[in-house]
Amino acid sequence: MRASFSLSSQLRSPLSVLRWLLLAATASLLTACGYNDFQAKDEAVKAAWGEVINQYQRRADLIPNLVNTVKGYATHERETLEAVTKARAAATSIQVSPETLNDPEAFKRFQQAQGELSSALSRLLAVSENYPQLKADASFRDLQSQLEGTENRITVARQRYIAAVQDFNILARSFPTNLTAMIFKYPVKPSFTVDNEKAISTPPAVKF
Repeated sequence: MRASFSLSSQLRSPLSVLRWLLLAATASLLTACGYNDFQAKDEAVKAAWGEVINQYQRRADLIPNLVNTVKGYATHERETLEAVTKARAAATSIQVSPETLNDPEAFKRFQQAQGELSSALSRLLAVSENYPQLKADASFRDLQSQLEGTENRITVARQRYIAAVQDFNILARSFPTNLTAMIFKYPVKPSFTVDNEKAISTPPAVKF
């Protein structure tokens, strides 16, 4: 019995060593080819994207109250108010998810809708300058302040997302990790593109 047990142990030991060696070699290979880096950077991009979505949603949530407040004073600005309402509806109707990051066309549609909403909001704030009583309204002043803070947070969230995407795309395009990107299907991710980055990074002016 002892001899049998000893022989069995000797047979299992080399197999265990080989198994651990294979696991270690596999882990080393995955690290060397950048697989683990892709996982980390992909999660960083998703987290940054989630914050962008949160801040855009926060802005969308402010708009109905803002429109209603303006409507109470600027009844003749129906076209401007309708433009903001339609732009908000268009922006919030676009379904976004982590998969959007791998679909340049879907990302482009999302960015375009948010850009149109930003333009409509700017026009609405410009119109408010013509109504002194509206500017003096406490609710309107509070909403403007919240909107300005949200625009600042949107800018920060976008910048963080751009940085996270840049890190991911550099890894996906560099050798030899670009081979890993091809094997595991990690395409480069779309980023925000603007005609005037300075204008985008400047929140709407709040004047009283």
